[in-house]
Amino acid sequence: MSPAKRPIRLLLVDDHQVVLVGLRTVLHNRRQGITVVGEAGSRADAVRAAKRLKPDIILMDVRLPDGSGVEACRDILAKHPLMRVIFLTSFADDEFALAAVLAGAKGYVLKNIDSDLLVQSIRAVFNGQSLLSPALTQRAQIRAKARPAQAGPVRKQSLAPQEERVLALVAEGLTNKEIGAALQLSDKTVKNYLSNMFQKLHITRRAQAATFFVKRQP
Repeated sequence: MSPAKRPIRLLLVDDHQVVLVGLRTVLHNRRQGITVVGEAGSRADAVRAAKRLKPDIILMDVRLPDGSGVEACRDILAKHPLMRVIFLTSFADDEFALAAVLAGAKGYVLKNIDSDLLVQSIRAVFNGQSLLSPALTQRAQIRAKARPAQAGPVRKQSLAPQEERVLALVAEGLTNKEIGAALQLSDKTVKNYLSNMFQKLHITRRAQAATFFVKRQP
C-alpha cells in the first residue's frame, strides 16, 4: 500500500478515560483512513507506546499525571523525529501553546473542536502541514534564539537547586498551585522562587522561563 493511501497510525495520549472513549468513537465513526493503534495515560506510557507502536501522529493532552505532554513531546521527538504531535487540550493559553511549539509540536487545538475538523487536522499534519499560526511560530523562533546580549549575564547567575526544580515545572506548564503541591511548598513560597528566578534570568514571563529551560536541554 502506498504511503498516500495507507491508514494514518494514531496514538492517543490522555489521562481521562472518558476523553479516550470519546476520541475512539469519533475517529471510528469518521475514520477515513485513520487507525488508532494505541492509547496512553501518562508521560512515561506515551514515550513507551511511541517507541513500541511507531505511530504517524500522536494526539496528546498538555496535562499528564506524571509530567506534561510538552515534556513527553520533547522526549518522543528527540528519539523519533519523524513522528508528529498535535496537542488536544482544554487550555487556551498562549504560554502552553508557545511551549508546545518549542517542543516541536505541529498543532495545538482545543478539545471543543468540531469532530470533522479534528479529522481534517490530523490528515493535514500527516500530509506535512502545520496547524500552528504563523504569529505563534514566529514568536517561538524569536524566543528560542534569544538575545545574545543576555547570554553572559544569565550564565553567571546560577539558579539554586530549588529554583531549578521550579523552573523545570514551569517549563512543563504547571501552575503555581501545582508546583507547590509537587514540591510541598506554599503558593507564597513558589511566588518568591519565581520572582528570584525571573530576576536572575532577566525575564518577566513564564513563557520566557520555559524557553530558557528548553534551550539548555542537550
